[in-house]
Amino acid sequence: MQELDGGDRDGIAAAMAAAERPVAIRGLASAWPAVAAAWEGDEAIASYLSARDIGRPLTVLVAPPEVGGRYFYDDAMRGFNFGTEKMPMRALLARLLAVRDQACAPGLYAGSTPTPESIASFAAENPLPVDTQGVDPRIWVGNSSRIAPHYDVAANVAVVVAGRRRFTLFPPEQIANLYVGPVERTVAGQPTSMVDPDNPDLDRFPRFAEAQRHAQVAELGLGDAIYIPPLWWHHVRAEAALNVLVNYWFAQPQDRFPFAALMLALHSIRDLPEPERRAWRAWFDHYVFGEDASDAAAHLPAHARGVLGPPSPTRDAMMTSYVAGMIRGGGR
Repeated sequence: MQELDGGDRDGIAAAMAAAERPVAIRGLASAWPAVAAAWEGDEAIASYLSARDIGRPLTVLVAPPEVGGRYFYDDAMRGFNFGTEKMPMRALLARLLAVRDQACAPGLYAGSTPTPESIASFAAENPLPVDTQGVDPRIWVGNSSRIAPHYDVAANVAVVVAGRRRFTLFPPEQIANLYVGPVERTVAGQPTSMVDPDNPDLDRFPRFAEAQRHAQVAELGLGDAIYIPPLWWHHVRAEAALNVLVNYWFAQPQDRFPFAALMLALHSIRDLPEPERRAWRAWFDHYVFGEDASDAAAHLPAHARGVLGPPSPTRDAMMTSYVAGMIRGGGR
């Protein structure tokens, strides 16, 4: 795992621009008032957040002690191993403090809450010293948790405010070795790996041994951060009785839908006879994945390239109309 000092702004910017591999950034948020409160202890960071809570109810995941903080499917995969409750941030923090000394405490976890909907002043009081394109941070608060390997479509900077977190990351190319679960019915948004990296069952998931060979690990403490490029899988473990993380998802075009394209390919191509699949692979290589794909229509006059032309609002509107027309016409 590459590591950078939080004061190395040029190095951080270069690593994020390259978007090739994750980077642990030590002390990036060491000057934050929230981190200073966390250094004083659980009560101090709880008081800091509670004092700024705007009172809007959060969705809190509540898990029985026996699941060990691993929010996941139930054994039959017909539901999940946790329930949900609604409560404001200050109530969640009070419950976390109340159960922190219990040997068999329930799991409590509120994730991915935009700070304007909970701690509205957080971003202004705790500015991130790197460019995340003006996106609002999201806050994650809970006790011990183990979040299954998943990916984000957007680039991600995650900052540990309180507690400790262990990130185990796998390159996108390891997808075949991660045994991905359902894509349309997920635990918390994105599809996840079915493997528990802390206790992998290699008899059931033998290819995970290869994924382990490519794993990168970052142990993060207060004020540390990690940059995760798009589509890198990450398993996240939080150990403390009170953990707080904020993250910033950015660089995600709002008018691009790669996962929808994958679903259409599953529908239209995957189950064709092998000769036809090979033929369509050649089309995809030529127009999408090949090194010269962006120049595949260079032999045509610019005005005749249509949907094969360079990105533009006109081309995008033409594509949308073309695809919608094909779907309405039954593929013709």
